[in-house]
Amino acid sequence: MTERPSGTGDVDLLEAERLRLVEVGAPPVSPEERAAMNRAWDEAVEANPSLFDGPVAVCAGLDREGPGDLLVSWSRTTYRHFALRRVPGATPLRSLFVSVVQPADDGRVLVGRMSSSTAAPGRWQLPGGSVEPPVGHEPLDEAALRRHAAVELAEETGLDTPPEELTLCLVTHAESGQVGIHYLAPSRPASVVRDRFAALAATETALGRDPEFDRIVLIGSPAELTGLAGPHVAYLEPVVSRHTTA
Repeated sequence: MTERPSGTGDVDLLEAERLRLVEVGAPPVSPEERAAMNRAWDEAVEANPSLFDGPVAVCAGLDREGPGDLLVSWSRTTYRHFALRRVPGATPLRSLFVSVVQPADDGRVLVGRMSSSTAAPGRWQLPGGSVEPPVGHEPLDEAALRRHAAVELAEETGLDTPPEELTLCLVTHAESGQVGIHYLAPSRPASVVRDRFAALAATETALGRDPEFDRIVLIGSPAELTGLAGPHVAYLEPVVSRHTTA
């Protein structure tokens, strides 16, 4: 990355008004590293069978093109690639994800805890998920990210929000190797937020499925995160700090 923006802890915060995404080839992985990666992946799947080696887009670079413009270079790979983090000396590309800041009408924001059937059980985060590469000739652009963020919000919270109502608000870059594209949703009454999630959870349970979030809470300040049992993603504290009134 060509700049060192402001940040909190091990997370850098990048202001961005516009994104341009460009696909680039992934750097080669040596036969030795690939064998070690495959062993690490097999061990991870044995420990957590919910892991799935599906297609995923990873971040190959972040660069400024102007005061409000950010260039995101990305590559196609599969989730197995992230097992390189367990291989000494290997340098995996950074994961790329979208998330949604969903405020309530009282100034608090929604955070959710990942259920036991997910790849990160017990982890607190914003609604969102990893970016997948487009199918066919569909482009991976900012509009596609916005649509993906809207889908993740609906699937995890039951809140249907048109993609065009989501506003790009922040990009985060964690030292752990995660790049997040964060969107701000329109404020909803706190009662609506809770009721929509309760209805979603009831529907999923009736169908014999676990909801992706097993619990949601509305957070009014970063200090309240310490009261949540379980780990939370590195970006959560600085993003909550930006979007709460306390």
